Amino acid sequence: MVMMGKGGNMAVSFSGSAKAEICRVVPQKNCCAVAQCFGILLFCNSFGAKGIRIITESRDFANFLPRVFRKAFGFDFDMQPEPDATGKLNFQITDGEKILQIMKAYGFDPEGTVSLHINLPVLEEDCCKAAFLRGAFLAGGSVTDPAKGYHMELATTHHSVAREGYTLINEVLGFDPKCAGRGGGQVLYLKQSDRISDFLIYLGAPVSAMGIIEARLEKELKNKVVRRCNCDDANTSKVVEAAQEQLSAIRFLRETGRLESLPAKLQQAAKGREENPEASLTELSALMEPPITKPAMSHRLKKLVEIAQEAKK
Repeated sequence: MVMMGKGGNMAVSFSGSAKAEICRVVPQKNCCAVAQCFGILLFCNSFGAKGIRIITESRDFANFLPRVFRKAFGFDFDMQPEPDATGKLNFQITDGEKILQIMKAYGFDPEGTVSLHINLPVLEEDCCKAAFLRGAFLAGGSVTDPAKGYHMELATTHHSVAREGYTLINEVLGFDPKCAGRGGGQVLYLKQSDRISDFLIYLGAPVSAMGIIEARLEKELKNKVVRRCNCDDANTSKVVEAAQEQLSAIRFLRETGRLESLPAKLQQAAKGREENPEASLTELSALMEPPITKPAMSHRLKKLVEIAQEAKK
């Protein structure tokens, strides 16, 4: 699914539209803003005592980012892209005092060796857990267009964050994401469409979640139609083959003079098949005088085939 951006100039991916939807969920409480920034920082490009760098191609996330950091910490980024910038948008914090404030907010000591992890006291409330995962998805997440496949992931460069993120997702959503290494980092991912849609709803992107659900239903319907068509084709082939066998048997019996000596019911069945070579058993049974059942019609035609086969031996 590809959507057109403002002015129709820039295509927005399914992942981009999901992030745009999530960016509309503005944290109302300071604790949620702090929690969302925590998710952003742990899943962004670089977060450490020497500086912070967040790079995104999502214009919606780029517009949202300064607002949520200002609400959480009361200051702006030291470097951020121009309003009309395109491509990869770069945000940086290099000021030592700002970094110290951020580190202390999450329980890290910038003077010592910083081992980044999810500090659970920051996420005590359920609303803060949801805000954290929103931030994680905005900074390090992506979701595949459901028309192409089902895949949603959160990527981080910190192994402990991936382990604790796994536990958090299991706690709030009740299912276990898969985990894999990639380029020295870790990726938490989901492959089941129902879990991806549930996750998107939890993050505040119900429209994108509905896109997943609709794609799944469409695929299921298409597969059902294909199976039905294949089944119908197979049944049609069987009917055609059976009819050809019956016609061949009847032709043999007529040419060898055996058909006239058969019981009237079998002669009637033979005439009905010859005059209606493409008719189904149901249609043929209705043409008999008097009409008979489908099993009875089937029995008569099979009897004709058997008699012909015996005569050929």
